[in-house]
Amino acid sequence: MAIRVYKPTTNGRRNMSTTDYSGLSKGKPERSLLAPQKKHAGRNSYGRITVRHRGGGNRQKYRIIDFKRQKFGVPAQVKTLEYDPNRSAHIALIQYEDGVKSYILAPAGLKVGDVVIAGPGADIKPGNALPLSAIPTGTVIHNVELYPGRGGQLVRAAGNSAQLMAKEGKLALLRLPSGELRNVPANCMATVGAVGNGDHENVKIGKAGRTRHRGIRPTVRGSVMNPCDHPHGGGEGKSPIGRPGPVTPWGKPALGYKTRKHKKASNKMIVKRRNGK
Repeated sequence: MAIRVYKPTTNGRRNMSTTDYSGLSKGKPERSLLAPQKKHAGRNSYGRITVRHRGGGNRQKYRIIDFKRQKFGVPAQVKTLEYDPNRSAHIALIQYEDGVKSYILAPAGLKVGDVVIAGPGADIKPGNALPLSAIPTGTVIHNVELYPGRGGQLVRAAGNSAQLMAKEGKLALLRLPSGELRNVPANCMATVGAVGNGDHENVKIGKAGRTRHRGIRPTVRGSVMNPCDHPHGGGEGKSPIGRPGPVTPWGKPALGYKTRKHKKASNKMIVKRRNGK
């Protein structure tokens, strides 16, 4: 997808750009694959705010995406390519030969009318899903499972792709978009190709209102507050935070503080971390 730049008719338009949606299908989404989406605005299951600066935003409906691709050996034709408000990637509506419809992540290069299929014997072309054991080394993939049968959890954002580096026994070595090298069970499913809408990262928001439409509320820096409101506050003029590292309004370490457990069971699957260690 290309980026659309507008004439500067207003100050907000001057620095604004959007994704060019002319390549997407027009019309309403598949009604049977929609689900209502209630707003929780950064709250946990107790109703307490755990992520600040969330709220408002346009009303959305959730598109039910098939991340598992377990309908093996049944060809499906791509009916439409659609926008999904819940993710950066575009989605594709596919219809199987038996009439069942489902949404999948639209890989780069997929067009309306193409036929995709899932299963160990599928061809290596964008949109087809196979176990990692059946994919040649060096192939670019996305929507990768971490555990067999759980559905794709890795590499799902717009423009992202992982590369299958090697296969050894029951494990497959992947290079993830972050640069991390990680082993994944070879019987996990993955989809061939890179995720579409690669120009998503080049979109300029342009004005504050578009951020509000996305459900993000204004954020104020702690360094411009008073000491009674934030540990970074106070001082004359532009002052440093006065601490060894940045903290939250409640004094807890923030911004880069590592929270991953040192004894996490999946640590043994990571061959090389994204920071090179």
